[in-house]
Amino acid sequence: MSKQKTWTAKAADLKSDWYVVDATDQVLGRLASGVAAILRGKHKPTFTPHLNSGDHVVVINAAKIKVTGSKLQTKEYTRYTGYPGGLRKRTLQRAQELDPTFPITTAVRGMLQRNTLGADMLKRLRVYAGAEHGHVAQKPKAITFDAKGNLKLGN
Repeated sequence: MSKQKTWTAKAADLKSDWYVVDATDQVLGRLASGVAAILRGKHKPTFTPHLNSGDHVVVINAAKIKVTGSKLQTKEYTRYTGYPGGLRKRTLQRAQELDPTFPITTAVRGMLQRNTLGADMLKRLRVYAGAEHGHVAQKPKAITFDAKGNLKLGN
């Protein structure tokens, strides 16, 4: 009688690819969930929950992201300075004016694990406000997401 064994990926078995995503006219949350899935490696057959099996993602045109409804004025990012009365609030519109990459980075960070593995996955994300990026040497493949946030691989 033979035993069946489940194959599990080792760190040496994993290799990461580079992808570039154009954020022009993409909805923030749907784009972030798709990017988070790629960073996590959920699109690969070699996905292993306890290893960083994801790919590198370069997001360009982050300044041209869209949001639905009235989130531009009503969504707030809060932080606390640590001092009495130190609560700081910033709307999505103001956050985009100050740093166009902040909303995408924050949305993707919120969709990853809250541990060192999630921090390692977030290091593989590069977000740029314009169309220029410095990762041409890695030959990133272009990917897109449809209106529902489903991944479409292709050039």
